[in-house]
Amino acid sequence: MDTAKISERDERIKKLDELKKRGINPYPAETKRSINVYKLKKDFKELEKSYKEITIAGRLMSIRGHGNLTFAHLKDVTEKIQIAFSKKVIGPENYKIFIKLIDVGDFIEVTGNLFTTHKGEQSLMAKNWKLLSKALRPLPDKWHGLVNEEEILRKRYLDILFNPKVKEMIAKKSVFWQSVRNFMVKREFLEVETPILENTTGGADAKPFITHHNALDMDVYLRISMGELWQKRLMVAGLEKTFEIGRQFRNEGISPEHLQDYTQMEFYWAYADFKQGMKLVEELFKFIANETFGKLKFKIGKFDVDLGKKWEIYNYQDTVKKFTGIDVLNSNINQIEKKLKELKIKYDQKGFNITRAIDNLWKYCRQQISGPGFLVGAPITISPLAKKYENNPKIAQRFQPIIAGSELGNGYSELNDPLDQAERFSQQAKFREAGDEEAQMFDHEFIEALEYGMPPTCGFGMSERVFSFFMDKPARECQIFPLMKPKN
Repeated sequence: MDTAKISERDERIKKLDELKKRGINPYPAETKRSINVYKLKKDFKELEKSYKEITIAGRLMSIRGHGNLTFAHLKDVTEKIQIAFSKKVIGPENYKIFIKLIDVGDFIEVTGNLFTTHKGEQSLMAKNWKLLSKALRPLPDKWHGLVNEEEILRKRYLDILFNPKVKEMIAKKSVFWQSVRNFMVKREFLEVETPILENTTGGADAKPFITHHNALDMDVYLRISMGELWQKRLMVAGLEKTFEIGRQFRNEGISPEHLQDYTQMEFYWAYADFKQGMKLVEELFKFIANETFGKLKFKIGKFDVDLGKKWEIYNYQDTVKKFTGIDVLNSNINQIEKKLKELKIKYDQKGFNITRAIDNLWKYCRQQISGPGFLVGAPITISPLAKKYENNPKIAQRFQPIIAGSELGNGYSELNDPLDQAERFSQQAKFREAGDEEAQMFDHEFIEALEYGMPPTCGFGMSERVFSFFMDKPARECQIFPLMKPKN
């Protein structure tokens, strides 16, 4: 730790002790703030003329003394404003306490009257002030502060304080998810909540986090989907349109596109198929882009993406064949693995099977596609929860939005044949036994629910990765507080 910072912290603790000796509570609960700085500035002329006393509160961002007059800048979440502290106005003792015991970074409340300086700066002349919170650590230097990427993410609260773009990103993310919610509700989807802890994970190919439930004395899994198998049970129950926005967890590697703990939305729509789902999802993407960013055109990595143009349809089999020469529907695992090595595509050999082979090959191909469009015709072997095409049982009724070289969601005509679903779960179980930790588990209770009958249903899921793509930033940077390893 920097010794200079240690000594400054010690100095601030001394000031804290001195404040307490003077009977000043350095951390009071109450403040009489009457207005925020943005509204104050917006109505400044009116308030200045009225000469009405105003009380504001916030963090001191600068202090500069000029003998018997000291100027400071106070900042709240909306704006910052200049405060003038006059020894004559607030009294010698209050002025002395402020000068000697208050630091940049402290939170204070100030009551006074508005005035405009001779340079035209909107300001508040303090009549009284009150300490709200004493900061024991100095803020980083405005110009030479947090520069290390790990420190920026670890101390995100400071990054937000000094970087308005990060604060803006947080606000946009809130608008993003609210726009998703508004879109679904307007179309009469019912928002639901499903379990986060599960006996068996379902709804995705992913490695789960495992924890122990003490009360029931059993291991459980953190969900890897947004309640897919639970929302389908709701279709069995007679609900016809549901959606959920929540947190899900996948115990997998970190990359610019992938997180382990993130927000996802999934909807389920009875009496609809994947073609209707594609139409709705295209409308959804355009709606949230306009609501959040006010535009449909984006620069994402090397791609220029226009969501407003006609969305393409990319056939899985044709696309992979175009970029690799491999026909995934008529090739074996040895042929595909040979091509992976030829293309120098790295892949995990643990539990390697035909599903993983095809998926790795496709991930290479998708990087060449700008979009916007939908990938269709995925092999049924990599789609254990989707219906087959009636005229071609090798292909799933599945769709995925393709934007800027990646899939930004996943949807199906959901499989509602309980016997077919049980058979596919059995195949997935074999993959797990062979070492594939991402293969799906056999959910007997879900099969039992399906046997009571589920109507034709379209399901779709998308994560906060959509937001990070539109921001053209790594997914981790778009989380307010990404998980960090503790410091040694």
